Amino acid sequence: MAHDRHSDVDYAGPVRRIVFGILVILLTALFLLWRIDSPRVERFRAALIDRFIPGFEWALVPVTRIAGMIDSFQSYTSLYSQNQELRRELQQMKSWKEAALQLEQQNAKLLAQNQVRLDPKLTSVSGVVLADSGSPFRQSVIMNVGARDGIVDGWATMDGLGLVGRISGVGQLTSRVLLLTDASSRIPVTIQPSGQRAMLVGDNSPAPPLEFIEDPKLVRPGDRVVSSGDGGVFPAGLLVGQVAMDRESRLRVFLAADYERLDFLRVLRSHPAEQITEPGKLIPPPGPEARPSLQFGAPGSDDEAPTPPDTPDAITPGPTDPGEPAAAGNGTGDAAGSGLGQSPFAAEAVPND
Repeated sequence: MAHDRHSDVDYAGPVRRIVFGILVILLTALFLLWRIDSPRVERFRAALIDRFIPGFEWALVPVTRIAGMIDSFQSYTSLYSQNQELRRELQQMKSWKEAALQLEQQNAKLLAQNQVRLDPKLTSVSGVVLADSGSPFRQSVIMNVGARDGIVDGWATMDGLGLVGRISGVGQLTSRVLLLTDASSRIPVTIQPSGQRAMLVGDNSPAPPLEFIEDPKLVRPGDRVVSSGDGGVFPAGLLVGQVAMDRESRLRVFLAADYERLDFLRVLRSHPAEQITEPGKLIPPPGPEARPSLQFGAPGSDDEAPTPPDTPDAITPGPTDPGEPAAAGNGTGDAAGSGLGQSPFAAEAVPND
């Protein structure tokens, strides 16, 4: 079989080189043409543009579309970066908003504590709740005030609304507050307006019951419950809550304090009241020396005591006959021996001559 040696000749390489050379020459000439600063060349350039550019609008459409796509992509990238920046700023704003809400709540609680009307003799120490007991069998919280702040075991604690509990354990830097809902809490209270005395007994429930009510018939749901001050543990008049009745017709107290958000507590410096331990002395009736006596002839009095007549030291009867009576009459008609109607003062005897 004959072999055609002309079929193996490669014409593509030389043609590519020739086209590439012509393209380089044209581009170089075009570059030089656009760089020459001459009026004639400027007119030639304008005529060349007017001749070829309008006919190449169809060729410029893809270029224009590609340029638009590039601009759109750049705009999308810019929008994406802006969106990410706005998201970060929004997240920061949310965190700041949460912090502002917490500060607002804390400020409201502190203002509420300042607006609580208490006895002017009662001063207080405010503290922050650090932790709670975390046990269903013991209801207590830990505060960041202790013995260095003058806290004493047994003092009452309040939030901005009502009584929370009492100090039960004091450390140097912290103290424990036993809540009213704890099972070991017993608080004497007064129910207003009936004035009934009762005992608030904690049972680890949000609404502790009332025990030992004097007259339960006088107590109604919605009555106000305050501390009575009996026993000297709590000051009198501290708001505890309102009376409510459960399904078993048992009287309970809805506590005024917000136990769900115990952030700040106020410890009341309650000083023990003076107690009378010795019985008072009995007041006796006035004695005889204190009684007024009736005196006649006292200065400034018109009454005068009767003055008895002067009497001799001894009365000597005169000599009488044996037949005569022992005593003679006084000439008044009175019987001498009867002794009736005689004056308390003895008559003076007249001796016989």
